Amino acid sequence: MIARKRQKNEASSRGLLSNYRLLCKKATMFNAMECARKKRRRKAKRKRTESHSGELVKKSKSSNDVQNKDSAQRDTWEVDSGFSEGSPPTSGRSSPCSISLTAAATFVVALDCEMVGTGPGGSCSELARCSILDYHGNILYDKYIQPCHPVIDYRTPWSGIRPHHLQDATPYAQARIEIVDILEGKVVVGHSVYNDFRVLSMQRPRHLVRDTGATHLLRHLAGFPRQRVSLKILAGKLLNRRIQVGRNGHCSVEDALAALDLYKLVECEWEWELQSPLMDNRSAAQYMQDEYWPVGDDDNSQANTS
Repeated sequence: MIARKRQKNEASSRGLLSNYRLLCKKATMFNAMECARKKRRRKAKRKRTESHSGELVKKSKSSNDVQNKDSAQRDTWEVDSGFSEGSPPTSGRSSPCSISLTAAATFVVALDCEMVGTGPGGSCSELARCSILDYHGNILYDKYIQPCHPVIDYRTPWSGIRPHHLQDATPYAQARIEIVDILEGKVVVGHSVYNDFRVLSMQRPRHLVRDTGATHLLRHLAGFPRQRVSLKILAGKLLNRRIQVGRNGHCSVEDALAALDLYKLVECEWEWELQSPLMDNRSAAQYMQDEYWPVGDDDNSQANTS
């Protein structure tokens, strides 16, 4: 009896051991299968990321090629004709500087003013007309303005102002508020533009002024490196455009448009020169030397510099 019991116990223990070993084998196989699945998942994920990055690189290369072609097309322009090969803006010229098109379109305006003479002998200049254009040559402001004092000399051959223009003109105080509001925070382009600021009783920071009559870039381009040149000569030489002709006098819209197009001719070099840390210090200092500023506001100086 005892021997039979021992045999039964040994048989049951062997059965339990064999079952335990079988379970261990199954667990080992299950772990191995799980590890294999994880490896396959990691490999598939790595392949997807590599293929996605390759597609991004291809897309970026293609977009860069398109941008390079567009910039090359924008850079094809003719200096002598004054017009771009593409569809030109209202001003008749598109800038060769592609990076300026977004910022400049918002922050750059062109200004020109016409003055009449008041005071003793008409020697004092006062504002009689002001025109402001946006970067594309669209008119933002163009009004005749009533001077604060009686007009002695209308300076019609230069100003284009006649008595009937000032009959219902905007009072100076009101016009100045309107003009200051438009110019707030803008980069102002003009020819001998300090004369305009003077009659507007304004002071502008140098970094917000682009005076086409003072920059050496346009003088060198026109072939007058050491001589101050009038707007009429610069427009004829560089834009192939005739302005300030006839007996009707100057037109402030026409003059502002010419200054704007002259600015666009050298916009890239001009802006780079102002921002570059390697800018020639002598040229920057020369910009504000006294020899480049007029002594008075007589009729002759108005004719030569406006």
